[in-house]
Amino acid sequence: MLTTNNNWPRTIWNELEAGLGSGAQFRVLLHLALHPEEAFTKYGLVKATGLRTPAVTEQLERLSELGWVKKHESSPATYQAYLENEVVRLIHELICRLKGVKI
Repeated sequence: MLTTNNNWPRTIWNELEAGLGSGAQFRVLLHLALHPEEAFTKYGLVKATGLRTPAVTEQLERLSELGWVKKHESSPATYQAYLENEVVRLIHELICRLKGVKI
């Protein structure tokens, strides 16, 4: 189980904060959640999100640690939203619903 810096057990709110991040960090998860049937290379995610490689790498590591992304050990490695994780499935459902919202 992941723990916070002070070694307290993580709550769902801590996990959401770690996984969703803010600003640019959210772009990787958003892209994966919008296309859960596809697996992307880091390069593909860099192109799709407009982020630099180190930022994508850092976010993929965080999402993998949380169990939100599964890594396919191909050459090159690819990454995909892990919809078997309940939190990821709910985020995917929310994003799908939000696509139709007009603001």
